[in-house]
Amino acid sequence: MTRVARQSATKTAKKTLPDLPVVDDKTIDFETIESLFFAYRDFVSDPDAILAKLGYGRAHHRVVHFVSRRPGMTVADLLGILQITKQSLARVLKELIDSGYIRQMAGPADRRQRRLYPTLAGRELSLALSEPQSRRIAHAMEGMTTDERATVRRFLEGMQKQTVTQPLETDGAD
Repeated sequence: MTRVARQSATKTAKKTLPDLPVVDDKTIDFETIESLFFAYRDFVSDPDAILAKLGYGRAHHRVVHFVSRRPGMTVADLLGILQITKQSLARVLKELIDSGYIRQMAGPADRRQRRLYPTLAGRELSLALSEPQSRRIAHAMEGMTTDERATVRRFLEGMQKQTVTQPLETDGAD
C-alpha cells in the first residue's frame, strides 16, 4: 500500500535567510567568545540551582537582584535596566510579590508610580544568589594586582557600552 502525503490547505511559509555579510572568520576572536560563553554558564550555575528549588528562573534572579540593589526603584526604571517587555516583567514581578520577596508601593509624590522594595526574604534571597557568584569572582581574581582587576572591570564595562550592529540585509549597492 502506497501512502500519499497530503498537502495542507495552508502552505507552510518557507523561511529564508536574509543576505548575510561576507565575514573573514580569521578576524573573529572565537577563543574570547567561547570563554565568555563558558564563564557565563558557570557564573549563573549556582544561582540557577537555588532558583530551580523555588521554581524560579534567571528573570526572577535579575528582578530580585536589582530591586535589592536599588530599593525604591520604579517599575519603569527596572524595565529600562532589564530591557524586557512589560508583559514579561509583570509575570515575574507578580510571582515575586505573591511569594513575599518583593513589595510594591505607590510613589509618595505620584500615587500612580509603582516603587519596588525587597522584603527581608527578598533581600536574603538576593544575597544567597550573589554570594556564590562573588566567591567565583574572588577566586578568578585571586593573585591579580589592583591594575589587573581594574583592567577586568574596564573590559566588562566596555562590553556593556558597545552596540555592535551590522546590517543583515544589503540593498545591492556596492
